[in-house]
Amino acid sequence: MKKILLTAALLSAAFAAHAEVRTEKTISANLAQTLAANTVAACKDKGYAVTAAVVDRAGQVKALLRADNAGPHTIDSSLKKAYTAASAKSPTSAMMETAQKNPGAQNLTDIPGFLLLGGGVPVKVGNEVIGAIGVGGAPGGHLDEQCAVAALDKAKGELK
Repeated sequence: MKKILLTAALLSAAFAAHAEVRTEKTISANLAQTLAANTVAACKDKGYAVTAAVVDRAGQVKALLRADNAGPHTIDSSLKKAYTAASAKSPTSAMMETAQKNPGAQNLTDIPGFLLLGGGVPVKVGNEVIGAIGVGGAPGGHLDEQCAVAALDKAKGELK
């Protein structure tokens, strides 16, 4: 009986020594709200009524802000762009270009929840993705993306 207990204790200690615990950074609710507000403001300054969605590193919604006069469809598009950018850790405009140029990547459009249009941008601290911004409503995905990038530029001090 003592041998069984000793063996169990040794095995338990061995497994515990090899267990991995990861520490991951993720976006706070406060920063997500700031980024959403700054994104909508950047687009408003250019005359665009948009919705900005900010998700955490797992693609879950942290903030959503729909500007006055933004179309109802902009909610869904901003959420999907944010989810896509967070999940793939890449701007959605780059993914769209890849899918257009590479027949092997065209099936990216079949992934549930993905939207391959410009306007989704990862939020990073160093090289680590902590969330993403998705924007919908400007007259072109490249313009949606510009608003998200402007918001990120404004928040550089908070992303360290």
